[in-house]
Amino acid sequence: MVDVVDPITRSRMMAGIQSKNTRPERLLRQKLHAIGIRYRLHAPDLPGKPDLVFPRFNAVAFVHGCFWHRHKDCHWCSIPSSNTDFWSTKFERNVVRDKDARDALRCAHWRVATVWECSLRGAGADTLADSVADWLRNGNGDFDSGLVRLRADRC
Repeated sequence: MVDVVDPITRSRMMAGIQSKNTRPERLLRQKLHAIGIRYRLHAPDLPGKPDLVFPRFNAVAFVHGCFWHRHKDCHWCSIPSSNTDFWSTKFERNVVRDKDARDALRCAHWRVATVWECSLRGAGADTLADSVADWLRNGNGDFDSGLVRLRADRC
């Protein structure tokens, strides 16, 4: 399939994609704050620079875009039809980097939540924020909004 925009416009669009303060991240922060959960943002001293850090609960959260971080079996997770080798390599590196960051955090005794962009779409944001808050207060395992269940992964 041919790109619907010219290369200059596509380049400008791709350059505008942010890694911090994305719309899904801001939405989750807003919902968590509304139910009384407080956090720090983008801790540069922790592996992977988690989007949200909950020191009180010894937990962190990554808010992942389904496209960039390869949410398995997600409708929004596709590979561009042009330059597929480049994109496949890039996505593989992202997945490995995410796993390494999660493993390093677990080994440092942090609990890790992965919140996927698709789970924040529509009315799911309120329910998801409640689930994250319950997970934080519960005190065990890791959380993955794509699995919608708690896991007890340990280092």
